[in-house]
Amino acid sequence: MASGAYQTDMRDHKFVLFEQVEVQNLSGPKYEEFGQDLYEMILEEASKVATETISPINEIGDRQGCTWTDGAVTTADGYKEAYKTFCEAGWTMMGTPPEFGGQGLPLPVALATVEMFTGAGCAFMMYPGLTAAAGNLVRAMGDDWMKEHVLPKLLSGEWAGTMCLTEPQAGSAVGDVSTRAVRDGDHWRLQGTKIFVSGGEHDLTENIIHIMLARTEGAPAGIKGLSLFIVPKFILNKDGSLGPKNDLYCSGIEHKMGINGSATCTLSIGDNDGAQAWLIGNEAEGMMRMFHMMNEARIGVGVQGYALAAAAYDQALKYARDRIQGTDFKEFKDASARRVAIIEHPDVKRMLLHCRSQVDGMRALGITLAWFAENLETLPEDDPQRGKFEDLLQVLTPVHKSWCTDQGHDVTKWALQVYGGYGYIGEYPAEQYMRDSKIFSIYEGTNGIQALDLVGRKMAMKGGQSFMQLMSWINELIGDVGAIDDLKAEHAALEKGRDRLGGAAMHMMQLGMSGDQDLPVLHACDMLNLVGDVVISALIGQQAVIAHPKLDALAAAAGVDRSDLVARNAWLEGDGEARFYQRKLDNLAYFAHQFLPRTAQWQRAITSSDRSVLEAVL
Repeated sequence: MASGAYQTDMRDHKFVLFEQVEVQNLSGPKYEEFGQDLYEMILEEASKVATETISPINEIGDRQGCTWTDGAVTTADGYKEAYKTFCEAGWTMMGTPPEFGGQGLPLPVALATVEMFTGAGCAFMMYPGLTAAAGNLVRAMGDDWMKEHVLPKLLSGEWAGTMCLTEPQAGSAVGDVSTRAVRDGDHWRLQGTKIFVSGGEHDLTENIIHIMLARTEGAPAGIKGLSLFIVPKFILNKDGSLGPKNDLYCSGIEHKMGINGSATCTLSIGDNDGAQAWLIGNEAEGMMRMFHMMNEARIGVGVQGYALAAAAYDQALKYARDRIQGTDFKEFKDASARRVAIIEHPDVKRMLLHCRSQVDGMRALGITLAWFAENLETLPEDDPQRGKFEDLLQVLTPVHKSWCTDQGHDVTKWALQVYGGYGYIGEYPAEQYMRDSKIFSIYEGTNGIQALDLVGRKMAMKGGQSFMQLMSWINELIGDVGAIDDLKAEHAALEKGRDRLGGAAMHMMQLGMSGDQDLPVLHACDMLNLVGDVVISALIGQQAVIAHPKLDALAAAAGVDRSDLVARNAWLEGDGEARFYQRKLDNLAYFAHQFLPRTAQWQRAITSSDRSVLEAVL
């Protein structure tokens, strides 16, 4: 690619971690050996891995893809070496508790490293990412034998892990899964077919542990009849050593629009005697247990959305600064006028500011959710804050997955637009970011399904208390914006967005109480977008509240009057810290006045009685 390699936005990572959620102030025995200096060192090392190990193979994986030959899959050049380097350095266990051999990093810090790795090469990160999720499920729900013999191999990356849900006839309708499981002594034998299995077969590890849903004999129809199993590529002996190849066969890989370096496999299971498998938990608990892995994966997919958005924005920004094209629009009639970089054109600045405000807001949401989860893991059971963090995490998980993947893809679209015609060709990375990011709104539960989860389950949790907890949190963040005189106009805009959300939510609840289920389902995506817009606006507002006094202090020390735009801009050119804090104020102004007005559109759609979609003939 003609442009530079992936680059981490380290200053913003540090801002969100240390100034917004203040992860360095977490207290308790878990954090005694940690501190901001150590966290920063880890972030710097992660950035090196992203730029030096993962980024160089990103385009190679896209262009070469994976190769299938007689049931075996070969990954692209450099993948095996990068995977080995990644695992040997311990990056697969950053958030794993020390008692399981991990580093026990706070989840916000671990998630920040995941964004860096994913932005550098999301297809590559599918392999260790799903492996970590499989390991976390075994750690939480596996029996002692699994924890002794399977878990260490997954956590270290010596073995890989997958999640096997989809079948030819059962995609989003997971309850239609028909893979059969029959007891055979102390294990089970499975027969069926799984499709769209990311990393279902590859040459990176000696064994692959498939986390698989299947239906036992006599189980009821639907999701209540599903059980969860581990199904290894090579059969496991009682002592954990590897036996012969299991009755699993990769019958092909998909040729896809993007993430070509990730092998998307079809698995034929048990064509002969049945694939040996071991039950996780009890029969008919499959979906409840799989949700542990799915919820983690949904947070991870949201991170994928903004990781590629951040990478696309960074590349577009660098291109816009370097690309000379045209004159200042006020001098367009002067053929001899000075040619300028396209970043000086108002429409290009608009696109870039749109991208940056979205990326900063999404990163803030992801790290904030990780902070909620970290507190849930460490606070005492009787701490009253636990209920708040659990409510917010539950309600915001589908929003994070959906909003960050929809808007993340949108950012890659605008980043490509900044390049003009060059963005559409393979010489630059813009088109790969756009292709790679499309899948995020589809897998791990389509965004439409996430919206149904929000409207049908999360808004009604605890009699609506969980959603009210969200509204209270939003009110608190927006209220802080109103306390700063310079931000009064933005505060008023944020309040309008919040009030639209409150009105739409009340309308949804009234429809539910009346027994009308059609309209809430019809407008579920509108509702999710409305929630996402308001939540992101509140987080961007929180960032501006943090930045404002720091910018004031820097201006006072420099003797600069910020109301004098000429003097301010000259100062900002030479002061990186001041420029960064100004970025947060600019983000809020753009988002509040140019993006947030679309919440009126969502509210109008939600509160209308229009049934045209339901009554239309297609």
